[in-house]
Amino acid sequence: MTDTAPRPTLEAVAARAGVSRATVSRVVNGGDGVREPLVERVRRAVEELGYVPNQAARSLVTRRHDAVAVVIAEPEARVFADPFFALQLRGISKELTAHDNQLVLLLTEGRDDHARVARYLAGGHVDGALVFSLHLDDPLPGLIQGAGVPTVFGGRPGWSDGRVAATGPTVYVDSDNRGGARDAVRHLASLGRTRIAHITGPLDQTSAADRLDGYRDVMGDADPELVAESDFTPAGGERAMRALLDRRPDLDALFAANDLTAAGALRVLRERGLRVPEDVAVVGFDDMLPVAEQTDPPLTTVRQDIEEMGRLMARLLLRRLDRPGGGTGPRATDGDGPVGTPAAPAGPDDAGAGVVLPTTLVRRASA
Repeated sequence: MTDTAPRPTLEAVAARAGVSRATVSRVVNGGDGVREPLVERVRRAVEELGYVPNQAARSLVTRRHDAVAVVIAEPEARVFADPFFALQLRGISKELTAHDNQLVLLLTEGRDDHARVARYLAGGHVDGALVFSLHLDDPLPGLIQGAGVPTVFGGRPGWSDGRVAATGPTVYVDSDNRGGARDAVRHLASLGRTRIAHITGPLDQTSAADRLDGYRDVMGDADPELVAESDFTPAGGERAMRALLDRRPDLDALFAANDLTAAGALRVLRERGLRVPEDVAVVGFDDMLPVAEQTDPPLTTVRQDIEEMGRLMARLLLRRLDRPGGGTGPRATDGDGPVGTPAAPAGPDDAGAGVVLPTTLVRRASA
C-alpha cells in the first residue's frame, strides 16, 4: 500500500501566497474586493499546490452547488431513441461545462416520477432546472414552482396566465414553429401542390399545436381528412401516412411535423408505390442531419437550431443564477402580452421573457 499525500488546505494556500485565509476564500469562491495582484498570487499558489476546493464547504459560503438539473418529461425509451434530445442535451452540456457546472439528468417515466423529481429539486441538490418536452396536462411546472427552483423551459409553455413564481417570471427558449410551418406549406404550394396533407405531433405539446396552426394559416379551410394526428415518432408517421392515403389517395404533398415522422411517412409512400417528389412531395421539420440526410430521398425540411436552443437555455439559467436574488425580478412581458403568450423573436439578453429563435427552410430532394 502507498500512503496518500494529504490534500492541500486553504491555510496552506494562504501561507504560500502570503495572504490571509479569508483572502484565499474570497478568490477561490469568486468573491469581490481582492486586488488583482493578490488574486494572481492566490491563483499561482492554488496551481502550485494542486489545491481543490471542498465543494461542500464552498456551497456553504456561496450557496451554490454548481449543478443544474435537466428534466425531460418523456419516457427513457423515447429520450434515447430520438436524436432531438441528444442535440439539445449536447448544447446544454457544452454551456454548463464551459461554466464549470454539472448536468444532472432527470427523466419521468410516469406520474410517480413527478413527485420524485420535485423532492429532488426541493432538496437543494441543484441551483436550477432546465425543463423541456412538457405536455399541457403535465404537473411538473407546478411541482417545480413549489420547489422554488429557478427554471428555464425548452419550448413555449402551455399556460397563458402570465404566471410568476417565487423564482421570477417564466423564461423559455423556443423556435418559430408556426412561422416555420408556414414556410414549409408555402414551399409545397409553390410547387403547384394543392392537396397538401399534414401529420401533426402530439397536440398536447405547444410545438405541435403551433405547427398545425402554421399549416392552417396557409391552407385555410383545408379538408380535415388531410390532417392526421401522430406522436413525433417514425412508427407514428407510418400509421398516420397509411390513414391519410386510405382516405385521401389523391393527396399530392405532405408536411410532417418533424423529421422522424417524415421518415416513417416516406417508408409508407414507397410501400404504396408512390414516387417522392413526383407523386407526393414531402417536407419535414427539425433538420436533424442523422435523419434528414439519410432518408430516401434526402428530406427537405425546416431547420431549427436544436443545439443552440439547449445552449441558450443553459445560458439564460446561469445568468439568472448570477443575478442578485437568484433570478427573481419584475414581471416581464414578451411583445404585447404577458409571459406565456407567443413571443416575438428576441435576443439572448432578454432573460425575463420568451426567446424565439428563427427557422429556415432547407431544400433537398423530397420537395
